[in-house]
Amino acid sequence: MKLLYASVVITTLALAPRLAMAVPVVPNFTQGSMTSHTETTSKVTETINSIDYNTGWQYTVTGTNIEHSGTSMSPDSSFTTNTTDGVTSTWTNLNMENKPNWTIKRPGEAFQFTETYQGPGMSNQTIIQRVTEITSVTDTTSIFSQ
Repeated sequence: MKLLYASVVITTLALAPRLAMAVPVVPNFTQGSMTSHTETTSKVTETINSIDYNTGWQYTVTGTNIEHSGTSMSPDSSFTTNTTDGVTSTWTNLNMENKPNWTIKRPGEAFQFTETYQGPGMSNQTIIQRVTEITSVTDTTSIFSQ
């Protein structure tokens, strides 16, 4: 019977839970620092396209010793419609077939005559192309001690 008792004691000790023993963690430094350096570069390419449009016309007559025939100094106008890329535009044109006729008032004398016409459409286009390079630098230092 002594043998059986010893076997029960050994089995009981083998099945008993073991206790975990914590070991303290002790850092092996007293102070330190950490430095990081980050550089970011970005390149931006842009095109600026500015377009000025005249939606009507300008007709100008200046001079001396001239006169017009007819009752109106302003010529008739007509409308034009255009569609580009699904966008419809309408503007007013000068009807050059019905503009006034200008004559010298006193033939043989000095005269001066200037007639100008600026029609509808694009009057000015400015294109600016520029490249901008942006660099960002970040330096970080962390200091720690125990």
